[in-house]
Amino acid sequence: MKKILGIVAGLLFVGALVATGVFLYKKSKAQPVIYATAQAERADIVKKTIATGAVIPRKEVAIKPLVSGIVDELYVEEGQQAEQGALVAKVRVIPEMGRLSDAESRVKRAEIGLADAEREHGRAQSLFADGTVARAELDKAEVALAQAREELVAARDSLDIVRTGTSERVANASTTIVRSTVEGMVLEVPVEVGNSVIQANNFNDGTTIATVADMSDMIFEGKVDESEVGRIRVGMELLLTVGALPDHRIHAELERIAPKGVEENGAIQFEIRAAVAPQEGLFLRANYSANADIVLDKREGVLAIDEGLLQFEGEQTYVEVEVAPQVFERRDIRTGLSDGIRIEVLSGLSGEERIKNPNPDLAVDEPGAAGGRSASLAGRRPRRAS
Repeated sequence: MKKILGIVAGLLFVGALVATGVFLYKKSKAQPVIYATAQAERADIVKKTIATGAVIPRKEVAIKPLVSGIVDELYVEEGQQAEQGALVAKVRVIPEMGRLSDAESRVKRAEIGLADAEREHGRAQSLFADGTVARAELDKAEVALAQAREELVAARDSLDIVRTGTSERVANASTTIVRSTVEGMVLEVPVEVGNSVIQANNFNDGTTIATVADMSDMIFEGKVDESEVGRIRVGMELLLTVGALPDHRIHAELERIAPKGVEENGAIQFEIRAAVAPQEGLFLRANYSANADIVLDKREGVLAIDEGLLQFEGEQTYVEVEVAPQVFERRDIRTGLSDGIRIEVLSGLSGEERIKNPNPDLAVDEPGAAGGRSASLAGRRPRRAS
């Protein structure tokens, strides 16, 4: 009995070993990969480069005072339309004590000079009436009197200008009145009533009272990398994407490429400028950040495939087309323009073929099933035949 039990146990052990070996063999046996396929399709191929920058007015002018002082009145607000010559602000002059003292002293000297000229003129008139002096002496006295009167008027005007920034004789050309030098929209008024302002001079740019710009003439200013600047030229079309206006594509035309680059973050950048085409009903605010797609080349309605479907042998480009379920043959093709994702097929394909995706790490279509482009299936594991 014990012998029979031993035989049975041995048979069971051998059977377990055989079953385990068969299981491990089947598990380790390589399963064939089922490749994804895709078809060529008609598409527009646009080769472009991107420049980052902003949309700004072509003409933006800073309005500055002609005298230093305190802002007494403001006549404009941000967003208001201003005509050329329109009132912007009025500045109240705070006189400098040294200049004020000199101006007051000049007035006193002029008054003394006028009193002396009047006495000399009176004496000359009396002597001329007595026949003591010639007419020429009286004429000299009259000229001296007229000069003394003019000097007093000029001295008083100078004193008024030092005190108030203007005088009675030049009231229409007062330097305390700040006017817009251009026509446009008021973009910014960085001062308030009571603020001190400084006139422009050799040592200071002066205080900006308002900024005025023509908002009907906008440009895009941006920068492109030196690796791309050699492929662009004046007259190229730009398509602007403004972050604040995501639903609009704004057209522009490249009109300037800087002849000299500047270094930024270790790379050489070249400034570009493009004229923005106005769009009815669309208001572009100054300094909108924007990205510009610069169209380098374009093909419309051409036969195209994903670049991931291409294979190479030396300088020859080819694809593998499906002739039976998961059976492929080589097809040499000639390619054209690429946008970095899709590439134009010039010859070698009719558009009906299903093309093997040579990357086995991408997910696949069912064999023989009509599928979309394999790039949309990326990220799933490959199917294997059982």
